Amino acid sequence: MAELMDIIASFLASSLRQAAPLSLAALGVAYAEKAGILNIGEEGIMLSGAFFGFIAAYFSGSLFVGIISGALGGILISMIHAFMCIKVKANQTIVGLALNFFTLGLTSFLFLLVFGQNTKLPSVASLNPITLPVLSKIPVLGPVFFSQNILIYILYLAIIVFFVVFYKTEWGVRLTAVGENPRAADSAGLGVNATRYVSCIINGVFGGLGGAYITLAQLGYFQEDIVSGKGYIALVVVILGRHNPVFILLSAMLIGFAESLQFSLQTMGIPLPSQAFSMLPYLIAVIVLLLSAGKSSSPAFLGIPYERDKR
Repeated sequence: MAELMDIIASFLASSLRQAAPLSLAALGVAYAEKAGILNIGEEGIMLSGAFFGFIAAYFSGSLFVGIISGALGGILISMIHAFMCIKVKANQTIVGLALNFFTLGLTSFLFLLVFGQNTKLPSVASLNPITLPVLSKIPVLGPVFFSQNILIYILYLAIIVFFVVFYKTEWGVRLTAVGENPRAADSAGLGVNATRYVSCIINGVFGGLGGAYITLAQLGYFQEDIVSGKGYIALVVVILGRHNPVFILLSAMLIGFAESLQFSLQTMGIPLPSQAFSMLPYLIAVIVLLLSAGKSSSPAFLGIPYERDKR
């Protein structure tokens, strides 16, 4: 029995670590979507956070500086998206996709510019786990949830704060109003564009932290396209979690479990191509997404620019 509990705890801990970058990014996406901003460019935001977080940590020798820089890197791409979609009123889907390609090219170029052609990737020390004295002693769940790195504790705090903001505060009502009917919100004196800019900043912060998690907590290095589609999966996680912070974490852990399972299956030596294992998390995401079809919780004006003078 003790051995079984250890296996369960190990899988849960691995699922949580794989889910953390998805959850951080998805929280930012959920916040932006509440205000009506559809950001397909989450992949670019995460990639920017991963790159600038790693570069800052590498040259400063401080993981704290890397975390802050990762958040700022995410804000950089998110605010470009915000300007194009809110001020210029461009198509939000096209802008997001364009920013993904732009960020991929930019980070690859800058990485090559800084480090040149190397056979060995430059690396930094990864974030160490912090064990919480009392909570970590809880059987099974303690070692899983309360012996983690600082970014996962930030994730826990963010889930609580976002839940309160979304469902218990006036600001949450404002977000919902701006996303559901911006013209009515504007008529009521709410600053539609200001609210959307703030939501984009928050999206950038958490998307950047999700990217920084990959380079500073999971891998300890940066390489081209290191995010590998996680930004798109974060968008799926938001849909599965129905914009609810708690459900977002649970949905991300489901995907994280699939990622952990693929690693375990590969080590067991099952005679299947490696690509079959790699597609498992994406396959699970698609299946669950199909099962949730028709149950959208997206705001009515998601992805639609607000034009004040247009009737």
